[in-house]
Amino acid sequence: MTRTPLRLVVLGDSIAYGTGALRAEDTLGRRLSAELAADGFDVELRVLAVPGAVSGDLAAQVRRAEAFDADLAVVVIGANDLARFVPPEQAAAALAAAVTALRARGADVVAVPAPDMSMVPVVPPAFRPLVRAACVQLQQRQAAVVEAAGGSVAGVAAEVAGAFAADPAMFSSDRFHPSSAGYARIAAALTPSVLAAARGRRDEAAA
Repeated sequence: MTRTPLRLVVLGDSIAYGTGALRAEDTLGRRLSAELAADGFDVELRVLAVPGAVSGDLAAQVRRAEAFDADLAVVVIGANDLARFVPPEQAAAALAAAVTALRARGADVVAVPAPDMSMVPVVPPAFRPLVRAACVQLQQRQAAVVEAAGGSVAGVAAEVAGAFAADPAMFSSDRFHPSSAGYARIAAALTPSVLAAARGRRDEAAA
């Protein structure tokens, strides 16, 4: 079977980078690459994500990605915007600019909006409804601007939140970042969106 070359770039924050994973193979980028390889893609991966990044930091990551000439970009961002109380409109505008720039260079974009931070163990139960509401507000703004800029949205937060809330093993020892098991759960939820984007690109090239 002829394999399809695919340059994959992962941008965003510590979740995109893989903080908390025990092995490099457990990180989001490596797991997604393995799934793409199993689907017939010859993947070249670049992880340009920076732990601690907010949406405003994506511009620098996008500039670094230019030389790579990516076919597919996965952007995971929003947790730090929430933690640092960045206004949703400001965060969404920065994400929109990043997606627009990536699309202008010919990359397909799959964006993963902010996680549900109310599931993080260090959040007191009394504050969880308020935190959840803030997360939903940012997620909705992120989804709207990504779609308007021509990207696709992988709304995995609702799908994985229950697993993280129910199983402390989903978190690493810092009780904030995902563990290797947590990254496996996130990757499983994200894989269909990434495969759909890559297959669409492959089909378009073959047409």
